[in-house]
Amino acid sequence: MNVGVCYALADRQLWMRLEVPAESNVEEAIKLSGLLKLYPEINLEVQKVGIFGKMAKLDTVIQEGDRVEIYRPITADPKLVKRRKL
Repeated sequence: MNVGVCYALADRQLWMRLEVPAESNVEEAIKLSGLLKLYPEINLEVQKVGIFGKMAKLDTVIQEGDRVEIYRPITADPKLVKRRKL
């Protein structure tokens, strides 16, 4: 089945489409994408993942056309950033 996997860095976003076996889960799709080799700083034990912007567990079974997302940790307090803009 055809799915997308994406990972956003501070300066760019990587998004790729790939074929995965039916009944694959989020973790399998990420591993098959090769992103863990390209970006060794990705730690699936710590970082959150999701499908189309909604949090998901690594063992969540994905569907045809899903976009699996790897989220980076927040590095700034959103409340402080908002205050700086004012």
